[in-house]
Amino acid sequence: MDLTGKRRAHGRKAWTAALLSLGILAVGAPAVVAEPAGGTGTAATCGLRNQRHQDNLGNTFTLDLFCDNLATDVLGRSAFNAPVTGRLKLSPSWFVCWTEGEAPPGQTKIWYYTQGDEVVTQPGLKAWGVVPARVVQTPRHPYPGVPRCAWV
Repeated sequence: MDLTGKRRAHGRKAWTAALLSLGILAVGAPAVVAEPAGGTGTAATCGLRNQRHQDNLGNTFTLDLFCDNLATDVLGRSAFNAPVTGRLKLSPSWFVCWTEGEAPPGQTKIWYYTQGDEVVTQPGLKAWGVVPARVVQTPRHPYPGVPRCAWV
């Protein structure tokens, strides 16, 4: 999907999330409301969707977690010194699986696989990579129902 198509898809995702938060649109999986990291007092909405994605390597995913997130770099592997492949600039975003990797003391080792909103390096990867769980605004990591990434 090119960047324009991703923006259109993200706009639809944002509109859907807004309708879900108002209770106007019914979907297959109920939304879960959680207090976002940082305790700002506003609620983050997360939910599973039957949404198909295919990464640049040919991996196909049929489920995603659609969730509020913090803006962050998308990394080529679950390590803080990994190459930055993309950037998540918009919220909410989708995440297709989780893996384990580096974590600062006292934080979770969970990382989520996604496609960034912007390509930074390695254009062939099309901004696919992982983000640390702390940027995904869920009540728990890994989020229940999100599959573990198959390459782990």
